[in-house]
Amino acid sequence: MERQNKTFSYKKCAIVCSLIVAPIALAFIALAVGRFPLSFSTVFQVLFEPISDVTNIDAQTQTVLWNIRLPRILLAMLVGAGLAVSGLAFQNLFANPLATPDTLGVASGASFGAVLALLFGLNLIWVQLMALIGGVLAVGLTYSVSANRNRGSITTVVLAGLIIGSLFTALVSLVKYVADAESQLPSIVYWLMGSLSSANYGMLLLGAPLIVIGLVVLLLLRWRLNLLPLPEDEARSAGVNISRLRLATVVSATMITASCISMCGQVGWVGLLVPHMCRMMFGGNNQKLVPACLSVGAMLMLIVDTLARTVSAAEIPVSILTAIIGAPVFIFLLRRTGGWSL
Repeated sequence: MERQNKTFSYKKCAIVCSLIVAPIALAFIALAVGRFPLSFSTVFQVLFEPISDVTNIDAQTQTVLWNIRLPRILLAMLVGAGLAVSGLAFQNLFANPLATPDTLGVASGASFGAVLALLFGLNLIWVQLMALIGGVLAVGLTYSVSANRNRGSITTVVLAGLIIGSLFTALVSLVKYVADAESQLPSIVYWLMGSLSSANYGMLLLGAPLIVIGLVVLLLLRWRLNLLPLPEDEARSAGVNISRLRLATVVSATMITASCISMCGQVGWVGLLVPHMCRMMFGGNNQKLVPACLSVGAMLMLIVDTLARTVSAAEIPVSILTAIIGAPVFIFLLRRTGGWSL
């Protein structure tokens, strides 16, 4: 028995270390890969130059690493981790394995705010702010629509989210229709397809805190997320205020999703696919699933973004690659498991 416990402890320790080390290793590889390839030794020297004696690194290499690739890689990891964890939160909240971060209309609202800013020719900071405002507005409208008779009904909230999402999708189409076909429409369409090419430290400074705060809240609440699909009476018997838990989950997941979309446009499949991959590997306990989704989501988005900027001369929008990769993987998981239950 003691030997089995030691084996289990070693296995658990190995899994935890892998989830921490693997994203860092992938990020290090991504720093070296690109149209301006760098050796791993050069990447190491540049990263640790402030605390080392190396002084012969040229300015171009430093610019590529510090100002172009590093902020982009940090953004990819944040977006991947954020969308994966928020997707898991919504799947538990609605007891629906097909729930995504856009279930409450967040992505549609954020997209409308962003394209409206692009229509008026505002800079990227304003695009980001307008996207955040649009995402929050969409969730507010969803809850105001669903808060009449069936205030506690999850089904009513989901239906309201579909209605508000469809409304904002129509408004996005309206903006595209009135936009100038030569000067405005191309930038709007490209933004909607998702890209991390405009990543910079200013963008991260504005959007990253909301993602980090939302992730920390969901990490702290991860064991309680197991209670979300339960009826209120059963959750109360466990000493949990289910209404407050649902509110904290919605606010955190909405902050994460709106901030992710505001920085890189619409990115599909990550919030749907990663929770199922992690559920297949680690089981259904959210104590394990939340940190697993955080790590696997970051790795998936890193891989997708690295492919987007390296496989062709022109950069491929990330939403195209996530769909091309996500659909076959999802079909494989579906055939392997025969479906999922929360």
